[in-house]
Amino acid sequence: MDIINFPGYTDFEWAVQLNRFSLKLLGLWPEEAASLQDRLNSNLRLFGVFILINGVCTVPSLHLLLKIWGDINAMIDNFVFTLPLLTVSAKLLILWWKREALSSLMTMIIHDWIKSKSKDERNVMIRCAHNARIIITFSYIVMFCSFIILVVSTAFGYSVRHVTNITDTKKLLPLQGYYMYNTSVSPQFELTFLVQCISMIMIALSYTGTDNFLGLLVFHICGQLENLTSRLYQMRESKDFAIALRINVIDHIRLIRSVAIIEDAFTLTLLFLFLYFGVIIEEKNVPVKKAIFLIMIICTAFTHMCVYCAVGELLIIKYEEVYNAVYEFEWYTLDTKKAKNFIFLLVRMNKPLYITAGKMLPMTMATFCSILKTSGGYISVLLANQN
Repeated sequence: MDIINFPGYTDFEWAVQLNRFSLKLLGLWPEEAASLQDRLNSNLRLFGVFILINGVCTVPSLHLLLKIWGDINAMIDNFVFTLPLLTVSAKLLILWWKREALSSLMTMIIHDWIKSKSKDERNVMIRCAHNARIIITFSYIVMFCSFIILVVSTAFGYSVRHVTNITDTKKLLPLQGYYMYNTSVSPQFELTFLVQCISMIMIALSYTGTDNFLGLLVFHICGQLENLTSRLYQMRESKDFAIALRINVIDHIRLIRSVAIIEDAFTLTLLFLFLYFGVIIEEKNVPVKKAIFLIMIICTAFTHMCVYCAVGELLIIKYEEVYNAVYEFEWYTLDTKKAKNFIFLLVRMNKPLYITAGKMLPMTMATFCSILKTSGGYISVLLANQN
């Protein structure tokens, strides 16, 4: 029977449609049962996007960096725009490399939606998916506003970049870069401006789409952990304790492996975000208007960092609820055989469950608050220097 005909598949479509739109456009959506032709088409789309982003934006920005090497202010200004471009390229490559593992994870998510479940379990999954949809909608709005501000300000002749003798041109482009041809004359300027705008749309979709895909995955895992907690509390009333325990242990192991896949796929992108934020808060002594734009960039980076840390914190909270449900279970009142089987679940709970940035920094709200406190001091200094 086709899975599309299952009642829960409609809920799955609703839960993933926003994420799937952006990632499928980029050729990165991990198809659940993709044919060879579909995989080829996805790879071609991804290859085209990768060439467009790097050929139009990343390589010219790096070329410009070589030209301005030695000018600290110009170099930091260049890093503010070049590091996100490099990060986007890294994200595209990493998710393409990990697509097989993510495809298996997506298959698991489909199975969770279409399998038989109680009304309460479905409500939990709907709530988690709704939270993920709110985050991705907000992220798209933030990125779209940033794109409009950058393009419109450039079109009216105002540059938010640090201008030097090398970067100063008669006509401004949204992204500074050193091209092998004269971009100040028509029609080269208009064509370059248009292609840069298209490239920035792809960059925004790549940057936001991959981040929110992490949110989708973690929110789903959190919903499954919440349902697992409920089943653990209800396990004593089960007619067949052994079967109920076996199902819960298997589900618990499945969720641990899912988090390991997510951690493996996203840990480097999380680290890149921390490195990028460390660069943009180092830029000082800038004009007032540019300071405002820089703060907007910081707020955009904060939005994505907050998403990462919030979903990481939620994952820890939900796993602690599972931990409490297991250790509050009066297993010592069970007969010897049942108690022996329950010990396997107790042993599995010893290791905490969380995601990290580069296998070093746990993604929690405590980490986010620490960064917020540090960067707040830098921003205060930045604004004080304008007075």
